[in-house]
Formats: sequence, C-alpha cells, structure tokens
Amino acid sequence: MRKRLLLCVMTMLFLAGLAAVFSGCNDRPAAVQPGREPVKVERVVDGDTFEIKKDGKKEKVRMIGIDTPETKKPETPVMFYGKEASDYTAKRLEGNTVELEWDVERKDQYGRFLAYVWIGDEMLNRTLVREGYARIATFPPNVKYVDQFKKDQEQARSAKKGLWTNYDKAFEKKK
Repeated sequence: MRKRLLLCVMTMLFLAGLAAVFSGCNDRPAAVQPGREPVKVERVVDGDTFEIKKDGKKEKVRMIGIDTPETKKPETPVMFYGKEASDYTAKRLEGNTVELEWDVERKDQYGRFLAYVWIGDEMLNRTLVREGYARIATFPPNVKYVDQFKKDQEQARSAKKGLWTNYDKAFEKKK
C-alpha cells in the first residue's frame, strides 16, 4: 500500500513538473510576422528617427514615408509640433522591442536603416501621420504604403490634428 501511495505521489509530482515546464511555452512573444525583424529601441533621436543595436553595433533607423517637424537639425530652430512628435515617438518606442519591415531600399544616403515600424498590429509610421505628428514624405522606390499614408494624412488634415493646426509654422515654406 505504501509503495502504491509513493508511486502515485511521485507520478503526480512528475506530471506537475511537466505541466510547469510546458506552461512556460505560451509565455513566448507572438511569432514575428514574415518580412519583419524584431529589434530593441535604444534611444529616440526625434519624431521619425531612433537608434537600435544591430549585430552589436549602434544603428539609426529612419521611418519610411513620413517626416516630423525638426527638433535636432543643426542650425535649425525647433519647429512647431516637433517636440510633441519627438515626445510621442519616445513614449511609444524607447526601451521597447518593435518589428522593422523593410521596403526596396534598406538604407538611405546617410547610412540610416529605412523601415516601417510595427508595434504589434499597429504601424507607428501611419499612427504618426493619422494623429498629426507627421506628414507624408515618400521617396521612391520605398512607397509600399503610400496610398494608406495619403488617406491618413487627409483625415488628420481635415480634423486639424497636431501639426495641421498650423502647418505653415510646422514646415516653414522656403522662399
């Protein structure tokens, strides 16, 4: 009888251990979407640029299809709504893991990676345009989402969101 009880207890402990091991399998992050690469954001430079560590090296990433008002450009004053755009991007990205989606060209002339930035199912590039933190700025051949960006911008502009409350001040016209 004692042997049977001991065997029963040992079996229950073994099964409990297996359950504990396999329950951790669901704690892994959701699978990365095809065509995307997960990265951890180290630091936000401004509203449309941030730094990551890739292969042990610090790299800059510029979000494709958008332009936020300047905050760090040499010899350029902080533009209208630039601080708000930078603060919003920092709040959403700094210290977080995101997924980068590439388009045709991976780097620009300054050596920065060019990417669409995904936080789960949300593309941050589109959110920045839709909420008035950025305007569209497309540079072929990286135009995969240009039609969506145009719709997002029109909605933000119509609603006078963010930089659209004073667009001329946000992106002063060169004369």
